[in-house]
Amino acid sequence: MMPDATIQKFELPSNLESISKIEQLIEGLCEYKSINQDCYGNMLIAITEAVNNAITHGNGNDENKLVHLELETMDDEVLFTIKDEGNGFDYNKVPDPTLPENRYKTSGRGIFLMRNLADNILFEENGKIIKLSFCLSYS
Repeated sequence: MMPDATIQKFELPSNLESISKIEQLIEGLCEYKSINQDCYGNMLIAITEAVNNAITHGNGNDENKLVHLELETMDDEVLFTIKDEGNGFDYNKVPDPTLPENRYKTSGRGIFLMRNLADNILFEENGKIIKLSFCLSYS
């Protein structure tokens, strides 16, 4: 790890209030680091999707289970690690939402969005952990 990296850790209950906490966290981070609007938007959508998936799918909306979030900030990159307390999933078998048979489904776009908005995505522990990194663009 580089000496200029800062790591923050959060434990979030599996409820929708945690999404607004994530939004506030990202907004504060982007203001503090003077990150531009495009980077902010990508980060906001991808991370809220990841946390929402951890709450809904990973933890099954069980408020006794937590979503663990680690935020590592460096000069030119931000790394988010989101871990749920569920059983994981096969992230390689998530249906492609751009296929005609999936286009009108009301869910199933989260992983697609994360893959397209983050600069790098990595799944660990059978999908229980997702790491999303963003190269920072400044205003």
